[in-house]
Amino acid sequence: MKHKALLYHIIAILTVVIWGVTFINSKILLNQGLQAHELFLARFFLAYICIWFISPRKLFAVNLKDEFLLFLLGITGGSLYFVAENTALTYTLVNNVSFIVCSSPLIATLMAIAVYKEVKATVMLMVGSVIALIGVGMVIFNGHFVLKLNPIGDVLALTASVAWAVYSLLIKKLSGRYSAVFITRKVFFYGIMSVLPIFIFMPWQFPLSGFFRPSTLVNYLFLAVVASFICFLVWSWVIKKLGALRVTNYIYLNPVSTMIASAVFLHEPMNIISYIGCFLILAGVFCAGKGTKA
Repeated sequence: MKHKALLYHIIAILTVVIWGVTFINSKILLNQGLQAHELFLARFFLAYICIWFISPRKLFAVNLKDEFLLFLLGITGGSLYFVAENTALTYTLVNNVSFIVCSSPLIATLMAIAVYKEVKATVMLMVGSVIALIGVGMVIFNGHFVLKLNPIGDVLALTASVAWAVYSLLIKKLSGRYSAVFITRKVFFYGIMSVLPIFIFMPWQFPLSGFFRPSTLVNYLFLAVVASFICFLVWSWVIKKLGALRVTNYIYLNPVSTMIASAVFLHEPMNIISYIGCFLILAGVFCAGKGTKA
C-alpha cells in the first residue's frame, strides 16, 4: 500500500510539473495570434474527442444535483480558469501568472475550513497563509511598479486561482461517486459549452490553417492531448486516491517548472523582488499544506 501511495504522489507531482510548463506553450500560441477563448476551445475540443475513445457511454450523472456540480466543474476547472489564465498571459509575464495561480491550494484550504467540519485551522496553516499572501502581494507589487505591467493580468491570474480552488473542492464531492474518466469527460464538455457564448461577442479570428505551422501544431497538441486529456484524467484519479486538499497542495511546485521553462524558452527576467515573492509563496503554501488536518 505504501508503494501505491508513493506512486500516486509521484504521478501528482509529474502532472503539476507538466502544467507548469503549459504556461509557456500557451504564451507561445497567444503570441502567434490565438485569442484566449479560442485557445481554450481548441484545446478542450480535441481533448474531448480523445476521451471518448476510453469513456463509458454513460451520458449523465445519477441526479440533477450532481449534473449541476459537473457543470460547475466545467466552468471553474475549464472555461473560467483557462480563459482568465490565458488572458492574464497577454497582460503580464508568465512567471507572474504562474506564481499567483499557485496560491490556489491556499485558497482551497481556507474554503474547505469554512465548508467541511473535518478540516481544522492550525497555527501552521494560518502562518503559512499569511506568508503566501505576502508573497503574492510582492509578485503583484513587482508587476505593477517595477516591471510596469498592466494590473489586469494579476487580477485575472487571481481569478483563475480562485476558480481552480473551487474546482478542487467540487471534485472532492464527486470523485467518490463517479469514475475519473466520466468526471473528466463532463468537465471537457461543460467547459466547451460554457465558453461558446463568448464567441457571440468575440468571434473566432485565428485561421485554421495556422494550426498546421510546426511550432503551433506541436504546442497545441501538447496542450490538448498531454496537458488536458491525459493530465486532467490523471488529476481526477489521484484526487480520488489521495484526497483533494492533499493533491491540490502539489500546485505549489507549478512555478518551479514554469520559472525554468520561461527562462529557457522566453528569456523572461527575474529580479530580487520576484525571487523573494516566489520563495514566500512556495514556503507559505507548503506550510499551509502541512498544517491542514482533514
